[in-house]
Amino acid sequence: MIDYSPFYITIKNKDITTYKLIKEYNISRSLLDRLKHNKPISTVTLNDLCTILNCRVEDILEYIPDNKQ
Repeated sequence: MIDYSPFYITIKNKDITTYKLIKEYNISRSLLDRLKHNKPISTVTLNDLCTILNCRVEDILEYIPDNKQ
């Protein structure tokens, strides 16, 4: 499972609000909703977020293995 909790930690540490992401960086509300609910996003979107936040992929998401084997 991909968890986007690090994204919210990163924007908090960088003092960037979701409002600022929407208004200044044209991030859609639907994308923020997808992140909030750990739904899939594209690698292009991931790249855009890393560029905007000047961070690494690990600052946006975390992989949590499923315990299904």
